[in-house]
Amino acid sequence: MATKRPGGAPTLTEQARRAQLMTTTIELVADKGYAGASLGAIAAAAGITKAAVLYHFPSKDLLVHAAYEQVLAALTGAVAAAVEAADAADGPAAYVRAMIGHLRDHPRHTRMIVEAMSRGGADYAPEVRWGPLARIIDGAAEARGAENVDSRTLAIVVGGAIDSIVSERLHDPDYDTERAAERLAELVESALTP
Repeated sequence: MATKRPGGAPTLTEQARRAQLMTTTIELVADKGYAGASLGAIAAAAGITKAAVLYHFPSKDLLVHAAYEQVLAALTGAVAAAVEAADAADGPAAYVRAMIGHLRDHPRHTRMIVEAMSRGGADYAPEVRWGPLARIIDGAAEARGAENVDSRTLAIVVGGAIDSIVSERLHDPDYDTERAAERLAELVESALTP
């Protein structure tokens, strides 16, 4: 087995292997749960030895955490891009559509997030979840001239609605999340209409 370069950045080959291992981990955790994604199962799915997995990630927990962080980065990147592309007044609706759309289009990412949260691996202060949306709501309220908008409560309610819509899709693949996202966006719009 190759050795890591002391103090150096990972080689392109190492970066590619780490990416492969994270993708494989996301797939296994989504399909079989945390318990079903053993280091041996991850290694077998990646076509390498368990020792090779441990070369890149010293433990299963660190590998799963890295995969979870990759999923979150993809989600937040997609949502941020949609919000940035929208006018401030339309930011909350863009957030709702992008969040639900991304999770609909990446069901394994959704299951990875659910699994991490159910294991306590998604430990964060609640404001980390509702804070960004509350700031987007504040910007929309200002752009629309809407006063007395309780952005914190609205962000918490919208976040819960998004969770419920995404959860319903996991249980019923035929559930129309695009339509649900539009209805939720309309509700948010009405709350921001002066």
